[in-house]
Amino acid sequence: MKARVTVTLKSGILDPQGKAIEGALKSLGVDGIASVRQGKVFDIELAGADRAKAEAALKDAADKLLANTVIENYAIDMKP
Repeated sequence: MKARVTVTLKSGILDPQGKAIEGALKSLGVDGIASVRQGKVFDIELAGADRAKAEAALKDAADKLLANTVIENYAIDMKP
């Protein structure tokens, strides 16, 4: 079983790296960029076929290590 965990900063949290990327894109002449917020993506392969157990394990991993839940949100996308 495969999953993708996407971690992003909560709204209202400053994102200096996103601002730097936004500035770089504008300086490269990329038009239409209003703002950029960056995040992290984790592609994870899980052993076993129990979807509920896998989701619980991923939530535990995200809460403990993958995301700083004080300033970040995460979303788990399970793939068949």
